[in-house]
Amino acid sequence: MAASSSATTPLLRVRAVQKSFGSTHVLRGIDLEVARGEVVSIIGPSGGGKTTLLRCVNFLEPYDQGSIAIDGVEVGYRGDETRKRRSERDLARMRAETGMVFQLFNLFPHLTALQNITLGLTKVRGLGRAEAKDKAMHWLGRVGLTDKADRLPSELSGGQQQRVGIARAVAMEPKILLLDEITSALDPELIGEVLDVVLSLAAEGMTMLTVTHEIGFARDASQRIVFMAEGTISAEGPPAEIFSANQSNERLRSFLARFSAAHRL
Repeated sequence: MAASSSATTPLLRVRAVQKSFGSTHVLRGIDLEVARGEVVSIIGPSGGGKTTLLRCVNFLEPYDQGSIAIDGVEVGYRGDETRKRRSERDLARMRAETGMVFQLFNLFPHLTALQNITLGLTKVRGLGRAEAKDKAMHWLGRVGLTDKADRLPSELSGGQQQRVGIARAVAMEPKILLLDEITSALDPELIGEVLDVVLSLAAEGMTMLTVTHEIGFARDASQRIVFMAEGTISAEGPPAEIFSANQSNERLRSFLARFSAAHRL
């Protein structure tokens, strides 16, 4: 799978993507680009297609029409005229380029924090055990969990489990990090510790596409905000523009007003 290295080519390019579940049309022609080193946050009402789009980028959900390319390589399919699903081996390699952190942690319950991180490094990246352990311990240190390396997920708080999930994804050295509502299952007092880790990665130039209901985090961490509703991108732009008091997009303005009232922003 050849990859483009041009700094001017978007790392992620989504074109006219459609996705339905039965008769429910969830994505209605999505166009989106994410540049290298850019942090883009997707906000919007529940049921608007945000998580489905993220899962299509990682091909956890196959998309029906359109194109998704990462570093110039089509995700999930080969060919243009007659699309053919890639082999599971190809898909595993491609998913390693799109590190995903899930809402509900998705750690293996029978593996320690360290083992959760080393598994992908040995099985997918092909690292030896010693090198995988060194890399895993480095990232556990980065998320402040060196002392929890030998703990099972059941012995960790929700915030600690989510930080292990972030370390697991980033240790694979993905080209883009996908974050799906990573704080929504956490108690309020644990949210800050997770967002601090993500902010530090953003400051170091990690490319990220995040779905979030943490509007303050989206505003502080992102170069661009995308507002999705009813399966379409209704507005996008820099945070100052999206959150402007003079916002002209009525749907976005209504969403932010309801959200602010509910969360006292």
